[in-house]
Amino acid sequence: MIVNSMVYRSGRAAEAVDIEDISEVIQETDAFIWLGLWQPEPAFMYKVQEEFGLHDLAVEDALNAHQRPKIERYGNSVFIVAKTASGRGDNIEFGETHLFVGRNYLITVRHGASESYAPVRTRAGENAGMLSFGPAYPLYCILDFIVDGYAELTARLSTKIGEMEAILFHNEFDREAIQNVYSLRRNLLALRNAAQPVEEICTELIRIHEELIPKPLRAYFRDIQDHARHVVTDVNDMRELLGSAMHVNLALVSVQQNEVVKKLAGWGAILVIPTVIFSMYGMNFDNMPELKTLYGYPATVTVTLIACALLWQRFRRARWL
Repeated sequence: MIVNSMVYRSGRAAEAVDIEDISEVIQETDAFIWLGLWQPEPAFMYKVQEEFGLHDLAVEDALNAHQRPKIERYGNSVFIVAKTASGRGDNIEFGETHLFVGRNYLITVRHGASESYAPVRTRAGENAGMLSFGPAYPLYCILDFIVDGYAELTARLSTKIGEMEAILFHNEFDREAIQNVYSLRRNLLALRNAAQPVEEICTELIRIHEELIPKPLRAYFRDIQDHARHVVTDVNDMRELLGSAMHVNLALVSVQQNEVVKKLAGWGAILVIPTVIFSMYGMNFDNMPELKTLYGYPATVTVTLIACALLWQRFRRARWL
C-alpha cells in the first residue's frame, strides 16, 4: 500500500521515513513529508489519519474510489480529488488520485487506472530550489502530470478520429463504425468531465488557499489551468466533429437509399404499361382492338414497347434511371 514515504528538508537530500515516525517528523518547521499510497486498506488509512491529524470526512472519501473531482477544505488542510486517465487500446480507463495537502505534508492516494508517480518524484527531487516552497511544488507536479496525460490522450484520439472520418464519409451504412463513434464520444465526454474541474481546483488553490500555494508558484498553477482548458476545448471540438461525421454518413446513406427508391419507382412505372395492356387483352371480350386481324399481336407489342421506351427516356432525362 505504501508506494513512497519521504521527508524533504531544506538543503538536504530526501530521506525515507516510517509511518510510526511521521507524527514526530511533521513537527519540524523546515521539513515536509510526501507519502504515496496505492489503494490503502481502511485500517491502515485510519493509522495515517492519526499520524497526520486528517479529517474524518476526507479519510472517508479517500477510501471510496468513486468520487467526483473536487477540492474541499478541512481546517488547515485541503482535500483534492482528481481523475486520472490512461489509454488501453481503443478505450480510456479512468482512475482517481486523492490528495491531502497541508503546510508540511502531501499525501497521494491512488485508485484504479493510474500511471506511476515515480517520474513525478524524480522531477521534483531534481529541483531543490522549488522544493523549498514545501508540498506546493510536488502538488503542482502531480496535477501537471495528470493534465499532460489528458493532452496525450486527446492527441492520440485526434489521429483515430481522422481514420474514422475516412470510414464514415461513404454512402454505405457501417453499424460497427457508428457504434465506435458512439463509444468514442462517450469516452471523450468522460475525459472532458475529468479535465474541466481541474481549472476550478487550480483557481481555488490560487485565490483562496494562499497559505498553501506561495506566490512564486501561482503562475505554475495558472499554466495547469491553461493546459486543462485546452484539453476541454479539444475534446469538445472532437465530439462535435464526430457528431457531424456521423450525421454526414447517415445523410449519404439516406441519399443513396433515395436514389435506389427512385430507380425502383421508375422501372415500376415503366412496367405498368405492359401490365395494363396485356391484362386488358387477357379478358374474355370479343370486341377488342385488332383482335381479329393478322398483325394485331405484333402491333400491340410494338405499341407497348414504344410507350415503355418513351417513358424510359423521360425518366432518364429526369435522372431517375
